[in-house]
Amino acid sequence: MVHKTRSILAVLIVLAGGLATWWYFSGPSLVSTVGGPGKGASPAPAAPPAPASPGGPQAGPPKGPPVEAVTVATGQILREVTAVGTLMSNESVMIRPELAGRIVRLSFEEGQKVKKGQVLVKLDDSSYVAELEQARASLELSRANNDRAVKLYAQGAGTERAKDEGVSKLRVDQARLEQAKTNLEKTVMVAPFDGVVGLRKVSVGAYVTPGLDIVNLESIDPIKVEFQVPEMALSTLSDGQKLNVTADAFPGRTFQGEVYAIDPKIDPNGRSVAVRARLPNEGAILRPGLFVRVGLVVSRSDDALLAPEEALISRGSQLLIYKVVEGKVVAAPVRTGLRREGKVEILEGLKAGDQVITAGHMKVREGAPVSVMPPGGPPANSPANPPKPGS
Repeated sequence: MVHKTRSILAVLIVLAGGLATWWYFSGPSLVSTVGGPGKGASPAPAAPPAPASPGGPQAGPPKGPPVEAVTVATGQILREVTAVGTLMSNESVMIRPELAGRIVRLSFEEGQKVKKGQVLVKLDDSSYVAELEQARASLELSRANNDRAVKLYAQGAGTERAKDEGVSKLRVDQARLEQAKTNLEKTVMVAPFDGVVGLRKVSVGAYVTPGLDIVNLESIDPIKVEFQVPEMALSTLSDGQKLNVTADAFPGRTFQGEVYAIDPKIDPNGRSVAVRARLPNEGAILRPGLFVRVGLVVSRSDDALLAPEEALISRGSQLLIYKVVEGKVVAAPVRTGLRREGKVEILEGLKAGDQVITAGHMKVREGAPVSVMPPGGPPANSPANPPKPGS
């Protein structure tokens, strides 16, 4: 009896589970006959579309893959011959004595600016003053003897030889007097031009001999630059050409100069031409001996068509640039010229105002639509750049 009861309970449980399953899948259709949203009911009307936000297009996915693009414009570009050079003083001299003597005065401070004619060094002149007085005395005697010989010759009491010897001795003593004056003047050394004195190599009281280095004098405003260019660039050289000079000692600064001399002889060893130019050097910023880089301007274009270098695509031996025309990609073969600071000169293939793709080339193909984004990517919360969850 107990076994029979358990069998009946199992059958009832199975029937209840089946009924529940049937009700889950079929029940809503029964309810729909009464007016609910079942299979037999008419579909509910669609919700009206959300109005577009004022002042902008309807939000939605972009028409094509996003790309960055810029507009091609004209600008200035310089064609240069580059070289390395060395700065030189406009004028340079080492102050050296022409006479032997002891230094009694140094009338300058090291590194000081001096004017032309300013006294720099004074030597002891006592011996040269004595020589001058001796020459004057000898000249007076020679002049008296010459006058006497001339008078005697005129009176017939003197010989012609005596007269000639008197004249010769007078001229010799005159020359000795001039020499004594010159030697005395050379005990004072002056600046031959405006400039800056360097570091002295002697002290007061030192005995110097002719040709001994005392101090250098440099004129550095303006300053010169000397450089060499290959002989192939000879046809592009001319006096008055402009050049740009940069130095590692002054990063980010460019100094302007002008060519004033071209060596008429080509160096047969290096097959190069020596060129010199002058640069303004107000404030004596640049110094002689400084290593510099020179850009010699051989031509200048103020309306060159310039595009970013990243817009170029190499396809075999051909260079392409993708343009955006009416929202679609157009491949334009181009011929390029010079490249300067991230820009490339376009000689053929583009015109001013063309919009060229600078980023996103791998996602596009010719004729396909694209969405142009501002440089740096799409703006925040745009369809191409949705907000992150939780932001």
